[in-house]
Amino acid sequence: MKLIIKLLLNAIAVFILAHVLSGVNVDGYVTAIIVAVVLSLLNLLVKPILVIFTLPITIVTLGLFLLVINALIILLADKLIDGFSVSTFWWAILFSVLLSILQSALHSLLKESKK
Repeated sequence: MKLIIKLLLNAIAVFILAHVLSGVNVDGYVTAIIVAVVLSLLNLLVKPILVIFTLPITIVTLGLFLLVINALIILLADKLIDGFSVSTFWWAILFSVLLSILQSALHSLLKESKK
């Protein structure tokens, strides 16, 4: 149940950011849910492999290269999902940063309501 609520919160964050950012488009609510699921799976399966391969660059840039990895994962999700599109690499970085902030805020609201 907790996983489903987190995925729905992530889908809400994706949907909100798609309407705020002009370089990111989502066709509808169902597509936003699919994007949330695919991003979660890519973060679970692909991101650790990319982090290990790019560890030297990540260390040299003091972790800022992780923004590039997040953007690449978002662009990969763009290629995998038909109703989701990100126009450029820079929009993917901005979407990644704002998505992380919005997810953190929404998940903190979820934790406060449980107490």
